[in-house]
Amino acid sequence: MTKPFTILTVDDNQSNQRLLHSMLAPEGYNLVEAHDGVEALELIPQLSPDLIITDVIMPRMDGLTFVKKLRETPEGQAIPVLIITSLHEVKIKLQGLEAGADDFLSKPFISIELRARVRSLLRIKRLHDELQTKNKLLERVLTRYISEDIANIILSNPDQNLHLGGQSCEVSVLFADIRGFTSFSERHAPRQVTDMLNHIFTHLTEPVFQHNGTLDKYLGDAIMAFYGAPVPSADYPLQALHTAWAMQERFVQLQARDPLLGELRGIGIGICTGEAIVGNIGSERIMNYTVIGQTANMAKRLQEYAEPGQILIEGRTYQALREQVEVCPVEIPELKNYRQLAEIYTVVACSGA
Repeated sequence: MTKPFTILTVDDNQSNQRLLHSMLAPEGYNLVEAHDGVEALELIPQLSPDLIITDVIMPRMDGLTFVKKLRETPEGQAIPVLIITSLHEVKIKLQGLEAGADDFLSKPFISIELRARVRSLLRIKRLHDELQTKNKLLERVLTRYISEDIANIILSNPDQNLHLGGQSCEVSVLFADIRGFTSFSERHAPRQVTDMLNHIFTHLTEPVFQHNGTLDKYLGDAIMAFYGAPVPSADYPLQALHTAWAMQERFVQLQARDPLLGELRGIGIGICTGEAIVGNIGSERIMNYTVIGQTANMAKRLQEYAEPGQILIEGRTYQALREQVEVCPVEIPELKNYRQLAEIYTVVACSGA
């Protein structure tokens, strides 16, 4: 059953209130009375009316002041307002429109005109509510597939932000991989494997958002995230490291609570800092906001060489974090060909994590 529309009538004259009630109650509306603007403003947050009908001349707060204050509140910006007044000056109507009123009705009026104006304003309110509901659903769907920061940027200017292309910027890229998950998936039913992976990702993804990272994608049993874009940050290497440290701690806690996770060997994580191309990559039909270039490739290589429970970083990340971390050098001969990235460290301790 459809919920009836709620109309708030604001008038200090009880005869006027009874007249409005007699004309509108037979239409099935839920009518609530307020006797001046002050009382109406107090009622609105809990009442959430679909329409407000107000007089102009009232004690304590007149109708024009009431409408102006109503529009200054978050909950009052989208409520249609019909002003009923015996004042016929054009100046009053102009003042009402400037204050935020949507329509006027001059006294005396007939019931058929009142009901027509009410139906028109309620139709606008219903369309607004439907649009808001669809927008919230769109936002929920969007943030299931991309980070909230990226979703907000896209929605702020979709014409500009839904084009293919990218720009060069400084970022820290993180790759985290679950060690032993391939053999785990071979020993268990697909449903159990899927449930376990979703359970693990739920706990490992949260630190990405807590430390202002952008979740790039899931790659099988691995996570890719980056820091410093699209929202700039001066501490993006530290945010990446704090994420990695939190991931390792959370995985240890998960294993302690679930014996089945004991079959997994841990997480290997690699972090690399440097210049990369960040933007929309793909086709006009399907695109991915991602980071590409040597920095991302190096982070993935470090993750591949990391032992379970280990966080590997390269020299540039270490230089940015040398006051916050304790490290040990690691020799990986296969990475010698990466220019200026030959210095590799395993993170032993991290302050502030």
